[in-house]
Amino acid sequence: MNHAEDARSTGTASSKLVFIDIDGTLVDDYGTVPESAIRACKQARANGHRLYLCTGRSKPEIYDAIWDIGFDGLIGAGGGYVECDTETLYHKQVSEEDVRHMVDFFEQHGIDFYLESNAGLYASRNLRDRLIALIHGDILNDPGARDRFENSPHPFLGALTYGETHLYKSDVNKVCFLESDLPFDVIKTEFEGKFEVLQCTVPIFGKDSGELAVPGVHKAVAIADVLVHLNRSVADTIAIGDGLNDLEMLQYCAVGIAMGDARAELKVVADHVTGTIAEDGLYRSFLKYGLIAE
Repeated sequence: MNHAEDARSTGTASSKLVFIDIDGTLVDDYGTVPESAIRACKQARANGHRLYLCTGRSKPEIYDAIWDIGFDGLIGAGGGYVECDTETLYHKQVSEEDVRHMVDFFEQHGIDFYLESNAGLYASRNLRDRLIALIHGDILNDPGARDRFENSPHPFLGALTYGETHLYKSDVNKVCFLESDLPFDVIKTEFEGKFEVLQCTVPIFGKDSGELAVPGVHKAVAIADVLVHLNRSVADTIAIGDGLNDLEMLQYCAVGIAMGDARAELKVVADHVTGTIAEDGLYRSFLKYGLIAE
Protein backbone atom coordinates (compact mmCIF):
# COMPACT_ATOMS: atom_id res chain seq x y z
CA MET A 1 0.00 0.00 0.00
CA ASN A 2 1.78 3.10 -1.17
CA HIS A 3 -0.58 5.81 0.07
CA ALA A 4 2.05 7.11 2.48
CA GLU A 5 4.89 7.26 -0.03
CA ASP A 6 3.48 10.51 -1.44
CA ALA A 7 2.52 12.00 1.91
CA ARG A 8 1.82 15.73 1.92
CA SER A 9 2.59 18.30 4.58
CA THR A 10 -0.30 19.59 6.64
CA GLY A 11 -0.98 22.01 3.79
CA THR A 12 -1.29 25.74 3.27
CA ALA A 13 -4.08 27.98 4.43
CA SER A 14 -5.77 27.65 1.05
CA SER A 15 -5.60 23.87 0.87
CA LYS A 16 -8.59 21.71 1.76
CA LEU A 17 -8.96 18.43 3.61
CA VAL A 18 -11.38 16.26 1.66
CA PHE A 19 -13.06 13.25 3.28
CA ILE A 20 -14.37 10.74 0.75
CA ASP A 21 -16.74 7.84 1.35
CA ILE A 22 -16.02 4.70 -0.69
CA ASP A 23 -19.12 2.60 -1.45
CA GLY A 24 -21.63 4.50 -3.53
CA THR A 25 -19.36 7.55 -3.73
CA LEU A 26 -15.92 6.56 -4.99
CA VAL A 27 -16.66 2.93 -5.90
CA ASP A 28 -19.70 1.43 -7.65
CA ASP A 29 -21.49 -1.84 -6.82
CA TYR A 30 -18.94 -3.78 -8.89
CA GLY A 31 -15.93 -2.40 -7.04
CA THR A 32 -14.96 -0.08 -9.89
CA VAL A 33 -13.69 3.48 -9.49
CA PRO A 34 -14.63 5.57 -12.54
CA GLU A 35 -11.76 7.13 -14.46
CA SER A 36 -13.15 10.61 -13.80
CA ALA A 37 -12.92 10.06 -10.02
CA ILE A 38 -9.36 8.76 -10.27
CA ARG A 39 -8.40 11.82 -12.30
CA ALA A 40 -10.13 14.18 -9.88
CA CYS A 41 -8.40 12.72 -6.83
CA LYS A 42 -4.96 12.79 -8.42
CA GLN A 43 -5.41 16.36 -9.65
CA ALA A 44 -6.69 17.56 -6.28
CA ARG A 45 -3.66 16.16 -4.45
CA ALA A 46 -1.34 17.62 -7.08
CA ASN A 47 -2.98 20.97 -6.31
CA GLY A 48 -2.00 20.62 -2.64
CA HIS A 49 -5.21 19.33 -1.11
CA ARG A 50 -5.18 16.42 1.33
CA LEU A 51 -7.56 13.51 0.61
CA TYR A 52 -8.76 10.98 3.17
CA LEU A 53 -10.80 7.86 2.66
CA CYS A 54 -13.67 8.02 5.15
CA THR A 55 -15.55 4.76 5.03
CA GLY A 56 -17.48 2.09 6.85
CA ARG A 57 -15.00 -0.41 5.43
CA SER A 58 -12.25 -1.80 7.61
CA LYS A 59 -8.62 -1.68 6.53
CA PRO A 60 -8.50 -5.12 4.82
CA GLU A 61 -11.26 -3.91 2.46
CA ILE A 62 -9.15 -1.03 1.15
CA TYR A 63 -7.68 -2.80 -1.86
CA ASP A 64 -4.47 -1.72 -3.58
CA ALA A 65 -6.47 -0.48 -6.57
CA ILE A 66 -8.01 2.12 -4.23
CA TRP A 67 -4.82 3.02 -2.36
CA ASP A 68 -2.94 3.42 -5.62
CA ILE A 69 -5.13 6.39 -6.56
CA GLY A 70 -3.32 8.29 -3.82
CA PHE A 71 -4.65 9.25 -0.38
CA ASP A 72 -3.20 10.88 2.72
CA GLY A 73 -4.92 8.65 5.24
CA LEU A 74 -7.85 6.50 6.23
CA ILE A 75 -10.82 6.80 8.53
CA GLY A 76 -12.10 3.23 8.53
CA ALA A 77 -14.71 1.13 10.32
CA GLY A 78 -17.09 4.10 10.31
CA GLY A 79 -14.68 6.12 12.44
CA GLY A 80 -13.27 3.36 14.62
CA TYR A 81 -9.86 3.30 12.94
CA VAL A 82 -7.83 6.38 12.01
CA GLU A 83 -4.58 6.49 10.06
CA CYS A 84 -2.76 9.65 8.90
CA ASP A 85 0.09 9.03 6.46
CA THR A 86 2.16 6.33 8.20
CA GLU A 87 0.79 6.92 11.70
CA THR A 88 -2.13 5.08 13.30
CA LEU A 89 -3.96 7.49 15.61
CA TYR A 90 -6.24 4.87 17.16
CA HIS A 91 -8.17 1.65 16.68
CA LYS A 92 -11.36 1.26 18.74
CA GLN A 93 -12.65 -2.28 19.21
CA VAL A 94 -15.78 -4.12 20.30
CA SER A 95 -15.61 -5.93 23.66
CA GLU A 96 -15.21 -9.70 23.50
CA GLU A 97 -18.41 -10.14 25.52
CA ASP A 98 -20.40 -8.12 22.97
CA VAL A 99 -18.83 -10.06 20.08
CA ARG A 100 -19.97 -13.34 21.63
CA HIS A 101 -23.49 -11.97 22.14
CA MET A 102 -23.66 -10.83 18.50
CA VAL A 103 -22.28 -14.08 17.03
CA ASP A 104 -24.65 -16.24 19.09
CA PHE A 105 -27.67 -14.07 18.23
CA PHE A 106 -26.96 -14.00 14.49
CA GLU A 107 -26.29 -17.73 14.29
CA GLN A 108 -29.44 -18.51 16.28
CA HIS A 109 -31.56 -16.45 13.84
CA GLY A 110 -29.81 -17.55 10.63
CA ILE A 111 -28.44 -14.09 9.82
CA ASP A 112 -25.51 -13.91 7.40
CA PHE A 113 -22.75 -11.60 8.61
CA TYR A 114 -19.04 -10.89 8.67
CA LEU A 115 -16.73 -9.59 11.36
CA GLU A 116 -14.34 -6.79 10.48
CA SER A 117 -10.92 -6.42 12.04
CA ASN A 118 -7.55 -5.16 10.87
CA ALA A 119 -6.38 -8.79 10.91
CA GLY A 120 -9.04 -9.84 8.41
CA LEU A 121 -12.70 -10.14 7.48
CA TYR A 122 -14.34 -13.27 8.86
CA ALA A 123 -17.44 -14.66 7.15
CA SER A 124 -20.31 -16.57 8.73
CA ARG A 125 -21.14 -20.08 7.54
CA ASN A 126 -23.36 -19.36 4.53
CA LEU A 127 -22.16 -15.89 3.59
CA ARG A 128 -20.03 -16.82 0.58
CA ASP A 129 -22.83 -18.51 -1.37
CA ARG A 130 -25.21 -15.68 -0.48
CA LEU A 131 -22.78 -13.03 -1.68
CA ILE A 132 -22.04 -14.84 -4.94
CA ALA A 133 -25.76 -15.00 -5.70
CA LEU A 134 -26.27 -11.31 -4.82
CA ILE A 135 -23.26 -10.06 -6.78
CA HIS A 136 -23.09 -12.39 -9.76
CA GLY A 137 -26.43 -14.23 -9.91
CA ASP A 138 -27.28 -17.93 -10.15
CA ILE A 139 -23.90 -19.39 -11.16
CA LEU A 140 -25.24 -22.97 -11.18
CA ASN A 141 -28.01 -22.37 -13.73
CA ASP A 142 -27.11 -19.12 -15.51
CA PRO A 143 -24.10 -19.39 -17.87
CA GLY A 144 -23.74 -15.60 -17.94
CA ALA A 145 -23.58 -15.40 -14.16
CA ARG A 146 -21.11 -18.28 -14.03
CA ASP A 147 -18.89 -16.60 -16.61
CA ARG A 148 -18.90 -13.32 -14.66
CA PHE A 149 -18.01 -15.13 -11.45
CA GLU A 150 -15.22 -17.20 -12.98
CA ASN A 151 -13.62 -14.45 -15.09
CA SER A 152 -14.17 -11.29 -13.06
CA PRO A 153 -15.12 -12.13 -9.47
CA HIS A 154 -15.84 -9.18 -7.22
CA PRO A 155 -12.70 -8.39 -5.15
CA PHE A 156 -14.72 -8.42 -1.94
CA LEU A 157 -15.27 -12.17 -2.28
CA GLY A 158 -11.52 -12.75 -2.15
CA ALA A 159 -11.04 -10.43 0.81
CA LEU A 160 -13.14 -12.55 3.17
CA THR A 161 -11.84 -15.45 5.27
CA TYR A 162 -14.18 -18.46 5.10
CA GLY A 163 -14.57 -21.61 7.14
CA GLU A 164 -13.63 -20.20 10.54
CA THR A 165 -15.21 -22.39 13.20
CA HIS A 166 -14.41 -19.91 15.96
CA LEU A 167 -15.86 -16.45 15.37
CA TYR A 168 -15.39 -15.12 18.91
CA LYS A 169 -12.63 -12.80 17.68
CA SER A 170 -10.86 -10.41 20.03
CA ASP A 171 -9.99 -7.56 17.62
CA VAL A 172 -13.37 -6.74 16.04
CA ASN A 173 -14.00 -3.08 15.14
CA LYS A 174 -17.29 -3.50 13.25
CA VAL A 175 -19.79 -6.12 12.04
CA CYS A 176 -21.93 -6.13 8.90
CA PHE A 177 -25.06 -8.25 8.50
CA LEU A 178 -27.22 -8.96 5.46
CA GLU A 179 -30.98 -8.65 5.24
CA SER A 180 -32.85 -11.56 6.81
CA ASP A 181 -36.34 -12.52 7.95
CA LEU A 182 -35.67 -10.62 11.15
CA PRO A 183 -36.60 -6.93 10.80
CA PHE A 184 -33.87 -4.33 11.21
CA ASP A 185 -35.65 -2.71 14.17
CA VAL A 186 -35.66 -6.01 16.07
CA ILE A 187 -31.89 -6.33 15.61
CA LYS A 188 -31.40 -2.71 16.63
CA THR A 189 -33.39 -3.24 19.82
CA GLU A 190 -31.44 -6.42 20.66
CA PHE A 191 -28.15 -4.53 20.72
CA GLU A 192 -29.37 -1.25 22.22
CA GLY A 193 -26.63 0.24 24.40
CA LYS A 194 -24.02 -2.27 23.23
CA PHE A 195 -23.60 -1.35 19.56
CA GLU A 196 -24.34 1.60 17.35
CA VAL A 197 -26.72 -0.08 14.85
CA LEU A 198 -26.95 1.58 11.44
CA GLN A 199 -28.55 0.57 8.19
CA CYS A 200 -25.97 -0.66 5.73
CA THR A 201 -24.79 1.50 2.81
CA VAL A 202 -24.31 -1.41 0.36
CA PRO A 203 -27.58 -1.67 -1.64
CA ILE A 204 -27.23 -5.33 -2.63
CA PHE A 205 -27.14 -6.35 1.04
CA GLY A 206 -30.83 -5.37 1.32
CA LYS A 207 -32.70 -2.49 2.95
CA ASP A 208 -32.82 -4.28 6.32
CA SER A 209 -29.10 -5.02 6.30
CA GLY A 210 -26.92 -3.16 8.75
CA GLU A 211 -23.71 -2.44 10.59
CA LEU A 212 -22.84 -2.79 14.26
CA ALA A 213 -20.18 -0.38 15.49
CA VAL A 214 -18.63 0.75 18.75
CA PRO A 215 -21.08 3.16 20.47
CA GLY A 216 -20.21 6.83 20.05
CA VAL A 217 -18.04 6.14 17.01
CA HIS A 218 -18.85 7.86 13.75
CA LYS A 219 -17.04 9.62 10.95
CA ALA A 220 -17.39 13.18 12.28
CA VAL A 221 -15.71 12.30 15.59
CA ALA A 222 -12.79 10.80 13.68
CA ILE A 223 -12.54 13.82 11.37
CA ALA A 224 -12.37 16.11 14.41
CA ASP A 225 -9.49 14.01 15.76
CA VAL A 226 -7.66 14.23 12.43
CA LEU A 227 -8.00 18.02 12.50
CA VAL A 228 -6.49 18.17 15.99
CA HIS A 229 -3.63 15.92 14.86
CA LEU A 230 -2.92 18.13 11.83
CA ASN A 231 -3.61 21.41 13.64
CA ARG A 232 -6.16 22.36 10.98
CA SER A 233 -9.56 24.06 11.10
CA VAL A 234 -12.94 22.57 10.31
CA ALA A 235 -13.35 25.57 7.99
CA ASP A 236 -10.93 23.81 5.62
CA THR A 237 -12.97 20.59 5.31
CA ILE A 238 -15.11 19.08 2.57
CA ALA A 239 -16.96 15.76 2.85
CA ILE A 240 -18.71 13.70 0.18
CA GLY A 241 -20.88 10.62 0.68
CA ASP A 242 -24.16 8.84 -0.03
CA GLY A 243 -25.24 6.78 3.00
CA LEU A 244 -26.63 7.25 6.48
CA ASN A 245 -23.22 6.69 8.06
CA ASP A 246 -22.13 9.86 6.21
CA LEU A 247 -24.77 12.03 7.88
CA GLU A 248 -22.65 13.33 10.77
CA MET A 249 -19.63 14.11 8.60
CA LEU A 250 -21.69 16.09 6.08
CA GLN A 251 -23.18 18.08 8.94
CA TYR A 252 -19.79 18.61 10.61
CA CYS A 253 -17.61 19.58 7.68
CA ALA A 254 -17.64 23.11 6.25
CA VAL A 255 -18.96 21.73 2.95
CA GLY A 256 -21.09 18.59 2.79
CA ILE A 257 -21.73 17.01 -0.61
CA ALA A 258 -24.30 14.26 -1.25
CA MET A 259 -24.17 11.99 -4.27
CA GLY A 260 -27.10 12.12 -6.70
CA ASP A 261 -28.56 8.84 -5.46
CA ALA A 262 -27.80 9.48 -1.78
CA ARG A 263 -30.30 8.76 0.95
CA ALA A 264 -32.96 11.47 1.24
CA GLU A 265 -31.87 12.24 4.80
CA LEU A 266 -28.40 13.07 3.48
CA LYS A 267 -29.61 15.36 0.73
CA VAL A 268 -31.57 17.42 3.28
CA VAL A 269 -28.42 18.31 5.25
CA ALA A 270 -26.02 18.60 2.27
CA ASP A 271 -24.71 21.92 1.01
CA HIS A 272 -24.71 20.49 -2.51
CA VAL A 273 -26.12 17.44 -4.30
CA THR A 274 -23.89 16.27 -7.14
CA GLY A 275 -24.43 13.52 -9.74
CA THR A 276 -24.31 9.77 -9.25
CA ILE A 277 -21.17 7.70 -9.78
CA ALA A 278 -22.29 7.01 -13.37
CA GLU A 279 -22.74 10.77 -13.83
CA ASP A 280 -19.18 11.53 -12.61
CA GLY A 281 -20.54 12.99 -9.39
CA LEU A 282 -17.26 13.15 -7.50
CA TYR A 283 -15.42 14.79 -10.40
CA ARG A 284 -18.19 17.35 -10.87
CA SER A 285 -18.18 18.25 -7.18
CA PHE A 286 -14.40 18.71 -7.17
CA LEU A 287 -14.80 21.11 -10.08
CA LYS A 288 -17.58 23.05 -8.36
CA TYR A 289 -15.57 23.64 -5.19
CA GLY A 290 -12.34 24.55 -6.95
CA LEU A 291 -10.28 21.50 -5.97
CA ILE A 292 -9.49 20.94 -9.63
CA ALA A 293 -9.94 22.76 -12.94
CA GLU A 294 -11.02 21.43 -16.31
